[in-house]
Amino acid sequence: MTESLNVLAGDEELASEVTEALDAVEEQLLAALSSTDELANTAARYLAEAGGKRVRPLLTILTSLLGEGVNDRVRQAAVVMEMTHLATLYHDDVMDSAPVRRGAPSAHEVWGNSVAILTGDLILARASERMTQLGEEGSRIQAETFERLVMGQLHETVGPREGEDPYEHYLGVIADKTGSLVATAAQLGALFGGAGAEVTQMLREYGEAVGIAFQLADDVIDLTADPATSGKTPGTDLREGVPTLPLLLLRRTAEQGTAEQARSAREVLDVVEADLTSDEALQRAVSTVVDHPVTAEAWAVARRWAAKAQEAVAPLPESVVKSSLLSFAEAVVDREG
Repeated sequence: MTESLNVLAGDEELASEVTEALDAVEEQLLAALSSTDELANTAARYLAEAGGKRVRPLLTILTSLLGEGVNDRVRQAAVVMEMTHLATLYHDDVMDSAPVRRGAPSAHEVWGNSVAILTGDLILARASERMTQLGEEGSRIQAETFERLVMGQLHETVGPREGEDPYEHYLGVIADKTGSLVATAAQLGALFGGAGAEVTQMLREYGEAVGIAFQLADDVIDLTADPATSGKTPGTDLREGVPTLPLLLLRRTAEQGTAEQARSAREVLDVVEADLTSDEALQRAVSTVVDHPVTAEAWAVARRWAAKAQEAVAPLPESVVKSSLLSFAEAVVDREG
């Protein structure tokens, strides 16, 4: 969370206000995940206690300050946003057979698939119950968001339809899987903070673009991260065959680039699509992709989405909150992990 708060470092008063609100959200989050049942209590709190950037609660708190500021409804919405995010992580890790999450064994590695899935369901149920306390509009927004999350996961699972461009398909998937929840986090902060409808819509557009930029940057960071500082092994997505942005750009170049570009891309794909079970093979594949122009192109795509987020809030009056939102959009594509 400290990393996310760096965008507020230029204004001590704002940083103090946001930090205080996030501390309250964290306390409420852990309480909402707690249970008298020992297994449910341990499993539901597992990923929350493992850490995380708390990007969604941060945006909910920050955007509320464009209205009348933080209140009980804003804090409750921030808790619901993080609960929804946590629930999707339990489900995603089962579907992806991911062994590690936040530097610890994934929940399904600890308790098995069934408990991990049911824990995600439990968290979603509790998140929905808390959102009903905020009224009909909040519940409607949450339900629409959750539908997008599910549809994004479904479309990722089945892959592009015949004749559908894989790159465009992928952008649609991450808009639904990642962008939608970040958009809702920003929207609900403005809504429950008392900002006007026009401002609330601006922030929804901002959040969706920021979410997409965040995921696209993650795709590149998977290749470029320094294990010593990020705790991540470069090339995890490559080894698992996940079609992330650099790989999709390589395939598009192999099909649509000039003869020289296509030849170069195919050479890289031959390395990437070989057996990557050994560490040596994986390191060679990572280096080959990083050294190819496609990595710079991928960074450029991520930065375009960050710029789109900034454009969405450009009409807002100048303020420390607006400056923080602009800085945050830059920060999501300027990080090591």
